[in-house]
Amino acid sequence: MKKPRLLLVTTFGLGHMKPASGTWGSLPPPLLAGVLIVLGLGPVAHPWIYNGLLLAVLVVFAVACIVDGDRAEARFGKKDPGQVVADETAAQCIPLMFLPTVALITWWTAAATILLAFLAFRVFDIIKPWPAREIQETPGGWGILLDDLIAGFYAMIVVQAFAWFAIPALLS
Repeated sequence: MKKPRLLLVTTFGLGHMKPASGTWGSLPPPLLAGVLIVLGLGPVAHPWIYNGLLLAVLVVFAVACIVDGDRAEARFGKKDPGQVVADETAAQCIPLMFLPTVALITWWTAAATILLAFLAFRVFDIIKPWPAREIQETPGGWGILLDDLIAGFYAMIVVQAFAWFAIPALLS
């Protein structure tokens, strides 16, 4: 694999970090979301910028998995190698997108929402609920990516439920 492509599938080398390379690969989207919110470019004030940047990250790293997944598996000598964390980077964007206003009402609700998005994604990525475990057997880059996208959608459900139901209850 050429170095630029290797950098993308390992999320600029985060896939080589130990322990828990998938956790390291999941960090850039929550950090990006936090920075955008702090800069006043959050999903309420500037939804096109906020969601657009997260969507761009999702697409770039998803395409890296799909295009270079086979090569990465050959390079690292196993199916869905731990060094390939572009799938985590892509899918972690999903629970951070389309956050409702209530999730950002205070600094602590914003921080709690981002932290929950990160933790929920990691839990679902690790336990791989149906159909994630089964779909992971898909060959090549699609197999590397699809189980993480499913984990991202499950995490999105948790984050949205927290924002719509738990935060208002906590604030009242």
